[in-house]
Amino acid sequence: MTSNRNDLSTMGATALYVGALLGPSLLLLPGLAARAAGPASLLAWAGLLVLSGLIAVVFSRLGTTVGSTSGVAGYAAAGLGSRAGRAAAWCFLGGVVTGAPVVCLIGGAYVAELLRAGDRTAFLSAGALLALVLAMRLAGARTGVRVQLALVGLLVALVVLAVGGAAPSARAAYWHPFAPHGWGSIARAASPLMLAFVGWEAAAPLTARLRDPRRQLPRVVGAAFAVTAVLYLALAAATVGVLGPRAGSSVPLAGLLEVAVGGSGRAIAAAGAVVLTLAATNAYLTGATAMASALAGTRRGRSGGTSAGTADGTGRGRTAGLVAAIAATGGLLLGLAGSGLVGTAQFVAVPTALFLVVYLGCMAAAVRILSGPVRVAAAVACVAVVQLLLFSGWAALLAAAVAVTAAASEGARRSVLQQRRRRGGRVMGDGA
Repeated sequence: MTSNRNDLSTMGATALYVGALLGPSLLLLPGLAARAAGPASLLAWAGLLVLSGLIAVVFSRLGTTVGSTSGVAGYAAAGLGSRAGRAAAWCFLGGVVTGAPVVCLIGGAYVAELLRAGDRTAFLSAGALLALVLAMRLAGARTGVRVQLALVGLLVALVVLAVGGAAPSARAAYWHPFAPHGWGSIARAASPLMLAFVGWEAAAPLTARLRDPRRQLPRVVGAAFAVTAVLYLALAAATVGVLGPRAGSSVPLAGLLEVAVGGSGRAIAAAGAVVLTLAATNAYLTGATAMASALAGTRRGRSGGTSAGTADGTGRGRTAGLVAAIAATGGLLLGLAGSGLVGTAQFVAVPTALFLVVYLGCMAAAVRILSGPVRVAAAVACVAVVQLLLFSGWAALLAAAVAVTAAASEGARRSVLQQRRRRGGRVMGDGA
């Protein structure tokens, strides 16, 4: 019998929470938000930080109430049933499959900026990075906790250097007009920005490793929220105030670093972006492979088979299948974006909508199984997530289709199992 070791300090847990929240998307999203709403994009950041805080509290409670190893599928299933759990799991996997090319495009854009090349180079670089990280996954490469924390430290250092070094060059004139595209643009900017706040669901299971969760957890969540809030708002403000007309760039950190340290800033940004892209994408794929194996294991276990990922090689099969799905999806999405049929904002909207559906399922489940102020927080978060989905456009319809299909497949699977049980009961009765 195994047990979780309660050996995680408050500082260590805070670092892991911050690591789950910060990622390469921070290198792209401030520019997308500024492009959509101008200086008013800071209001979108602020609103999403409030929503992020509510979600953090809810996931932390779910982690201690439902179980530390159940994840988003278990959270949704606990309150809404197995169909909702299956829908959450498949939307999470879909978010990873469609999100991996997005993350690689971030690295590719910074490489293109370094070479002073155009969009074609960015997409080709993104394809090369995606192929490299998929090869790493097939080879069994893993991104350990220490490596992840080191990469988060690298990202934080880049942001601090860029913001601190470029701040003296900020101009007040860049803040006018404040909402050049109208106030409705704030909501349009908020939807893709939600990708920057995905991560609380991954960190919640860490609560089982805290020595005194009731005392430590509020401090951990509060500290992680404060760190991410300062970084997000500082980078968003610097993007607008320093870059001005160039704030809508796909490589805002490169622009800030160039202002801060000169011509070498683009090289620093590109190197950091490539390293973060490879490591973060590999970490996402590791988690997605585990969830895919868990889904298959649940199905096989309930039907009397062996669990996935055993010595029979099914674990490698899951990895190969996931890699194939990402390769096909990535090739399609990068091809559409490279041909100009899909813009960067639309590219980001697909995984964002899928993760929003996951959050909606978990928050709705929390409304049913939790109580007190946390239940109120979950209800408010539900309303906010629905609003974000409404502004996701066609991407929300795609996410809804994935959820409905997954729920229907779970219903069909349960019906088959029930029929088998009835037949088995009749056979036993006849034999008696």
